[in-house]
Amino acid sequence: MAWAGAGLVWTFAGGVPASHALGRAKNGNQQVDFSFIQISDSHIGFNKPANTDVTATLQAALDRISAGPDSPDFLIHTGDLTHSSKPAEFDTLDQVLVGTKRQVFYVPGEHDTSVDDGKMYLDRYGKGTKGNGWYSYDHKGVHFIGLVNVVQLEGMGKLGQPQLGWLKQDLDGLKSSTPIVVFAHIPLWAIYPTWGWGTSDSEQALAMLRRFGSVTVLNGHIHQIMQKVEGNLTFHTAMSTAFPQPAPGSAPSPGPMKVPADKLRDVLGITHANFVAQKHDLAVVDSSLSGAPIETREARLLL
Repeated sequence: MAWAGAGLVWTFAGGVPASHALGRAKNGNQQVDFSFIQISDSHIGFNKPANTDVTATLQAALDRISAGPDSPDFLIHTGDLTHSSKPAEFDTLDQVLVGTKRQVFYVPGEHDTSVDDGKMYLDRYGKGTKGNGWYSYDHKGVHFIGLVNVVQLEGMGKLGQPQLGWLKQDLDGLKSSTPIVVFAHIPLWAIYPTWGWGTSDSEQALAMLRRFGSVTVLNGHIHQIMQKVEGNLTFHTAMSTAFPQPAPGSAPSPGPMKVPADKLRDVLGITHANFVAQKHDLAVVDSSLSGAPIETREARLLL
């Protein structure tokens, strides 16, 4: 298990992960077939001391994307679009994201579903989805799956049997060589169950995914970067564009963490993923909004 504050680029060939430090060249030259951006936890409507202008930091993230050397095919937002599920908050988010001029794929966070079990979210972003908003799509040889684990919260996230049944049907027709990218709000691995940082029935979903040679699981919710590699499955949680949260167990409870104003954009950021079709490589690069390097930390567990 690697606990990373970023600064690593992960690549995958046939499900075998390799990494190199961000900013250092990878061995050999590779032609990227396509790339996409993950953003998460924009919390539009939040205005507490941890960040009094979350709309501005979301805009800064999008400006960083536009200024980058690569042009992503689309964006994935892994939930907590808003802070209070208010219509005006969704309106603001839409107004900011329209400037990306790219398709955005969404999954909800618990802040998007807490008021009305996600009805407003589904009305805006759920066209063509199943159940509470789960769906899949294919892009240039990669199968993407958006899962919802925030509606049936029982301490931790939960997928539920209807969604798990749909997932089985969705995967049944795919070859094991198909690269898979799964994205959901709450992590699909048990990061810190005491704080609800995990999904209670995720193992049922992961068991269905283990036959595939390359599976990348993208999540948000915890507002910090953590990575785990388990066989052919690689898990990656993203920074927020709104505010940081404490490391697991380092505070009495999770929640917005205030940092010095001049350091805030060092702990907010985006994730950029590049895919190389011939080798089934997926390189994941995290960057802070300030452009400052992000310290890498590792923790090893004896299982």
